[in-house]
Amino acid sequence: MNPPSPSRRHRIPVIVLAGFLGSGKTTLLNHILRHRAGNRIGVIVNDFGSIEIDAMTVSGQVGSTVSLGNGCLCCAVDAGELDTFLETLTRPAARLDVIVIEASGLAEPQELVRMLLASENPHIVYGGLVEVVDAAEFGATQERHPEIERHLGIADLVVLNKTDRAAPEEQDRVRAAVRATGSRAAVICAAYGRIDPELLFDPALRPDGDGRTRQLTFEDLLLEDGGTEGHPGHLHTAYESLAFTADAPMNPRRLMAFLDSRPEGLYRIKGFVDFGSGDRANRYAVHAVGRFLRFAPGPWKRDEPRLTQLVLIGSGIDRDTLHKELSGCRESAVPAAHTVRRPGMEQDAAHERSMWGVLRYVQQPDG
Repeated sequence: MNPPSPSRRHRIPVIVLAGFLGSGKTTLLNHILRHRAGNRIGVIVNDFGSIEIDAMTVSGQVGSTVSLGNGCLCCAVDAGELDTFLETLTRPAARLDVIVIEASGLAEPQELVRMLLASENPHIVYGGLVEVVDAAEFGATQERHPEIERHLGIADLVVLNKTDRAAPEEQDRVRAAVRATGSRAAVICAAYGRIDPELLFDPALRPDGDGRTRQLTFEDLLLEDGGTEGHPGHLHTAYESLAFTADAPMNPRRLMAFLDSRPEGLYRIKGFVDFGSGDRANRYAVHAVGRFLRFAPGPWKRDEPRLTQLVLIGSGIDRDTLHKELSGCRESAVPAAHTVRRPGMEQDAAHERSMWGVLRYVQQPDG
């Protein structure tokens, strides 16, 4: 079995941002726009009023798409237009790095997630469901919106917002509610919607303007002032990250067993995997968010070191245990005593079969 040929074009992560009225979702969304780590962001909302466009320079407007002065785009849509605007925003001319969909007013968040996972758009990849919760008013929210338990149950990341106004026991109550749904979602605390954007997307690999001199953006001005949303100070995000590097190939079966049983609180996994004799021609980009997993094979560059390099991000994770478990996924340099040594073609076939679990998560060319 030959792995499918990879697409040369970067897939744009699409993040669903949900939360009931008053949770601070809009504040978080504006915070992301202001601290976008050099990325060009597409935002899909149903009401321009939720984005503080007046605080930025609007460079132009075509139909219901607004181009923001900081290189981001904003679209006002209803659920029926979602695929149309995703097609618009994923065109190469838009040069977007990430798309954020505000769930409120469009549809139930699980419906948006279903639509994204079923989408035939080859240029997007699901970036996770982020549920914003008002920690100070959680009890009242449960009474008004009992469906919040369903939302928490399918969330990949829960942002426990307004923790500056919530006692520790109230915060514990929300965490218990998340666990009661059976969810393994990471739960992070925030005030004023201030989370590190790297939780949701990676810093852009290229500067704005493709390296040319550019004007200061609204983001730059805010950072020079040392604050955001009128609340100076650093971002407070309780999350941990782990970097893992291996110079020995990873065993496909062991790595899939690790990924299938990834622990509570582990939100994102990203990086590249060397499967050695499982596929000597390609390295495999891995993208995992919550329960979603995708591999994308791509050819090794000439003289590129054959390494597995992964970054794991989550909340309340045991980094030492995760590192040990990943180390156990490496191919052993010396075969175990019970291992049957197979000659030639039989051994090649065994390596090929070991990749079947990985290839299940490779998107086929037909989408």
